[in-house]
Amino acid sequence: MGSHSRTYSSPLQRVMFNGLLFDFDGTLGDSTEAVIKHWHLIGKEIGVDPNVILQTSHGRRSIDVLKILSPEKANWEYIKHMEGLLPKNYGADVVEVPGARDLLDSVVTAEVPWAIVTSGTTPLVTGWLDVLKFPIPEHLVVAEDVKNGKPDPECYLMGKEKLGLRDGDGQAEVLVLEDSPAGIAAGKAAGCKVLAVVTSHTVEQVLAAKPDWIVKDLRSVKVVRHSEAGVELEILDALRGD
Repeated sequence: MGSHSRTYSSPLQRVMFNGLLFDFDGTLGDSTEAVIKHWHLIGKEIGVDPNVILQTSHGRRSIDVLKILSPEKANWEYIKHMEGLLPKNYGADVVEVPGARDLLDSVVTAEVPWAIVTSGTTPLVTGWLDVLKFPIPEHLVVAEDVKNGKPDPECYLMGKEKLGLRDGDGQAEVLVLEDSPAGIAAGKAAGCKVLAVVTSHTVEQVLAAKPDWIVKDLRSVKVVRHSEAGVELEILDALRGD
C-alpha cells in the first residue's frame, strides 16, 4: 500500500460489538499543546531535554517514562500531582477530536457499554473530561490501575472485565478506539478489534501497528442501533489502498 494510493474512501461497513473501549488522549481529546508545555516544565525540573521526553512519551504512562529518565520521580504521588495540574493550568489548550462529542453522546443515549482506558492518571483524565464537558463513563481504567502500561494488554483486558466481557464469554466482540501504536498493540493483544484515528502519529506508524480500521477521526464512526445483540456501528471513509 504505497503512500500515493492511500485514500479514506472504503465503502461503508456495519459491524456489531458488545462494548466499546476508548483511549482518551489523541482519540477523544487532543491535549498535545498542553502536554508539550507540561513536559518542558518537567524536563527543566529533572534536567532532561524535553524534546527527548516527547519523542517517546505519547501513549505511554508518565511513570514508565520517568522510570527511565528520572527514577526518583517515578512514584504515583508525584505523578498524580503533576498530571492533575495539566487541566488546571492548560485547560485552554485541550480540544476535542472531531466527532468525539457526537459519538460519545450517541453511545450514552443508546446505553452502550463503554469505558475509557487511558495511560493517564485519574486526576488527568477526569480533569480533561470536566474541561471538555464530555460524558463521564461508569468505568475507567487509568495508569495507576495496572502494573504494566501500553503496549501491554493488561489495561484493555481490565477494561473488558469491567464491562463484564471477559475472555471466554461466548463470542463477545469489543472495539478499542485508539490513536497510538502502543495502544493499538495493546488492544490487539487483548483480543479486541481496533479502530485507529490518525491524529497523533503518521499513517505509516499507525499502519505498522496493524489496526482493523484506520480513519481520520471519529466523524467516521456512527452508532446505528443498540439491542441485546450489541451495538451496531457504521464505519465510514476508512483508509483503503488500491
